[in-house]
Amino acid sequence: MDAPLYLRPRVDPQLASLLTDRPFLHSLVDALGSPLNVLLPEAVARNAARFRAVYRRHRLSGRVYFAHKANRAGALVRRLAAEDPAAVGVDVASLEELRHALGCGFTGDRIMATGPKDAEFLWLAARVGATVNLDSAGELERLSGLVRTHGLGRVAVLVRLSGFESAAGHGGAGTRLLSRRSRFGTPVRDAEALLSALERNADAVEFTGAAYHLDTTGVEEKARALEQCVLFMDECRARGLAPRALDIGGGFGVGYVAEAGEWERWTTALSEAVLGVRPPLTWRGHGYGLRNEGGTVRGAAALYPAHRPTAGPGYLDELLSLPAPASGRPSATLLLEHLHDLYIEPGRSLVDQCGLSLARVLDVRPADTDSGHHVVRLGMNAGDMSFEEHGVLVDPVLLPRDEAATGEEEPFGVYLTGNLCLEGDLITRRLVFLPRLPRAGDLLAFANTAGYAMDFHAHHAQRQPAARTVAVERRGDSWRWCLDEDYWPITPLGGTPG
Repeated sequence: MDAPLYLRPRVDPQLASLLTDRPFLHSLVDALGSPLNVLLPEAVARNAARFRAVYRRHRLSGRVYFAHKANRAGALVRRLAAEDPAAVGVDVASLEELRHALGCGFTGDRIMATGPKDAEFLWLAARVGATVNLDSAGELERLSGLVRTHGLGRVAVLVRLSGFESAAGHGGAGTRLLSRRSRFGTPVRDAEALLSALERNADAVEFTGAAYHLDTTGVEEKARALEQCVLFMDECRARGLAPRALDIGGGFGVGYVAEAGEWERWTTALSEAVLGVRPPLTWRGHGYGLRNEGGTVRGAAALYPAHRPTAGPGYLDELLSLPAPASGRPSATLLLEHLHDLYIEPGRSLVDQCGLSLARVLDVRPADTDSGHHVVRLGMNAGDMSFEEHGVLVDPVLLPRDEAATGEEEPFGVYLTGNLCLEGDLITRRLVFLPRLPRAGDLLAFANTAGYAMDFHAHHAQRQPAARTVAVERRGDSWRWCLDEDYWPITPLGGTPG
């Protein structure tokens, strides 16, 4: 058998404690079915506090907005609504997310409306006093028209920018660098039309700042965008406008795999398997974007960097400490010198370690190869746990039902498949190594799924049930739970309101 190639998950103490309570987790699935999502609401509050600590370290003011699209559960939003209103808000990207945030206890002044916006979304955002993050002059005109037509008050707005350029040479000379393209935001080169629209609609909107969102892990590119947004707001002030905040979006990342060495060994082995110098690591030779062309590996691996030594609050700290390319001063210093508030919109990183997804093992059989590997069919489908859809590779944790079985330690390579009648319903396209061969009735726990993997792609295809969601908390020596819709931060789980 091939030497096991593990990608074991990074788990913080509270999530690790939950994973060790196998009887509790089995009882939840027995009662509520497979798949099942389990959330730890207190973890999201701790993550918010870690981001706020970075603000204090750099002496910055502003607000952390949770990007609601990362997870649809109410428990996380309600728990954040109970935090300091000046420190924590919510970023909503649809009419239904806005309704949900309001129903979970957020007031309009703590809500940021982003993303594509139809008239109903714009109207309700304006009506409740949310800040609207505008992508274009056209969106600004539509919002202003609604305000005038319906007699609403002035709406606080940010304008999102894109297409940042800078020089890569010494002293501003040299090659021009252009940030990666985005379908969101107004290119900086078109900012004049945007400024004119802001001035023209000053009776309907209050311009409060600029924003950007870059789909990249590159901290230097984000620092360049931050500096150019500050320069843009300088220009706004010269024209009599009064911006006071900069929203730098999200993308702070999560580290999923515990050990850097395991990630490096697996990615190296993937290239070797694509070249054919070692046995395949994936179902039907899937290459995750890599291919063999005449003995050379071509393409780019479509994989999330699953081991990240710096992520979440640490990534924000690095960005704020990095010297801006033109001025040479740290990004945090630029914000302080201009008296700008800092807004951020973490999604994945704010729900880091906030939950897991459970699936019951339904069937185990040999794979249709001579490899000695097995196929494990689970009581979930690829939409219920969509790590692979986002390029995230991390091992599940085996939770045997039989206590005696835990002593058996012989690693097995398995492919995890779903409960849909589709060849493509694969939970993992890669070979996953588990400490022993699972048995029907065991559970697999996918750790740290609260960010995008838990419900972003969930559906009812073939009338299969989508995962239910519960909130849990540790009370003394045991865990308590309630359904997601029944969680409120003022009520101890299993108790009465306090």
